[in-house]
Amino acid sequence: MSTHADSEPPGRRVALVTGGAMGIGAEVCRRLAAAGHQVLVADLDTDAAQATAQDLCAGDGHAAALAIDVGSAESITRAFERVEREYGRCDMLVNCAGIAKVFPFLDFPLDNFVATMNVNVTGTLLCAQAAARLMLRRRWGRIVNIASVAGMRAVGSGRTAYGTSKGAVIALTRQMAVELAEHGITANAVAPGPVDTPMTQVLHTERFRHEYSKAIPMNRYGTTREIAAAVMYLLSDDAAYTSGVVLPVDGGFLASGARGI
Repeated sequence: MSTHADSEPPGRRVALVTGGAMGIGAEVCRRLAAAGHQVLVADLDTDAAQATAQDLCAGDGHAAALAIDVGSAESITRAFERVEREYGRCDMLVNCAGIAKVFPFLDFPLDNFVATMNVNVTGTLLCAQAAARLMLRRRWGRIVNIASVAGMRAVGSGRTAYGTSKGAVIALTRQMAVELAEHGITANAVAPGPVDTPMTQVLHTERFRHEYSKAIPMNRYGTTREIAAAVMYLLSDDAAYTSGVVLPVDGGFLASGARGI
């Protein structure tokens, strides 16, 4: 049993957000910076990461861009070696990086399935392992993985790889929570419903958006702010006894059945 009392002082913790340059990740970075933490905007798009970090610094935050390709084990290793070298710690990790493409199930290309699992699942695993090793030193840590309602319920056609990968992220989160608890580290997942982000603007046709919105009791897509708010709770000291949870933020989508009758 852990004797850890979740006593690590808040201070300026080091928070790393993969996929932090845009969308949900960027909003999480903004909130972390506003809370006074050192934010590492980790992204494959280094120009966008640098722009986001500069924006946070202009607002009196503490932020830096960090080049990372979560589809590459070598890139992840290099990134966390830099974190250890320059900061000596990693207190919070938000795994937000992910990819998605849609193809009919019968024609789903193997190369895309493998690539999606590699980025969305293996990348999440490797980042969490690297971060947790640094968290062990202080016996305090928060890991939040961005999953999806598509990992809990099939959402339309074409999402064979994406839905499967997010289901795997949920299972991985629970395993992490069990094994890291004795070290004072929590692991949780947020499962967003549809959110207006650069990814959904590309993937979701107008017809799909209309049909998806009709299936949501709130009749709308969510915002990055609404997802980031849930992430921030799970990163907080107040969430010390919350681990292994999958928190849907979906406007009631998962709770809904037949509507309009």
